Amino acid sequence: MSFEQSPHEVAIYRWGSRENALLVGVYVDDLVITGTKDVEVAAFKEEMKATFQMSDLGPLSFYLGIEVHQDDSGITLRQTTYVKHVVELAGLTDCNPALTPMVERLKLSRDSMTEKVDATQYRRLVGSLRYLTHTQPDLAFSVGYVSRFMQRPTRKHQQAVKRIIRYVVGTLDHGLYYPRCPRAAHFVGYSDNDHTGDIDTSKSTSGILFFLGKCLVSWQSVKQQVVAMSSCEGEYIAASPLRLRRSGSLDCLID
Repeated sequence: MSFEQSPHEVAIYRWGSRENALLVGVYVDDLVITGTKDVEVAAFKEEMKATFQMSDLGPLSFYLGIEVHQDDSGITLRQTTYVKHVVELAGLTDCNPALTPMVERLKLSRDSMTEKVDATQYRRLVGSLRYLTHTQPDLAFSVGYVSRFMQRPTRKHQQAVKRIIRYVVGTLDHGLYYPRCPRAAHFVGYSDNDHTGDIDTSKSTSGILFFLGKCLVSWQSVKQQVVAMSSCEGEYIAASPLRLRRSGSLDCLID
């Protein structure tokens, strides 16, 4: 059908020009469709239904555990039902909410001498929380941090995971909001790092956010691959994925 696969995301396909485009996201046999013109979206759906036995569920409201609310002002993504499942899985249904996902300046080590805990249950909880970061970027750092201790989790690591879950109990309805953006919206990137935050390797953790206008479209919290010898070097390593250029519309603010 003349669609082109995105070179950046293999599950996204594009058809048409910038003024008249269709984007299709594919997950196994489920499709999410958007386009600049409703008539083109309708024509695509009819052509697909003529070729395959498919059901048209109308405007997107639920997809892979993500709840989608659309109105004239914009689109909201959240995972309220999924969060409740994670809380139930952890056995913390009646717990008191926490104000932050992690204790300030918390330092955990792989060599913790506290009692070992069930590694399978620990991995199950952390894996569930990782999926939750699709709509709650405020969890990216804390969930990435506890993911480093999958091999030999201890009571201290488990307490950090339960703190995150207590935080999501108080943020059940939090998510991402995408208001309608003007066509001339600027693309802005922010980066930061915690200098030598990992006490096992002395490596820093990079934090990166990308906004298109007021819309957060990409984020990442990842341990750096090399040891930064200074906070300045750590900042440059964190900023390097931004591929800063003097030309174009990409701006970067480094703290």
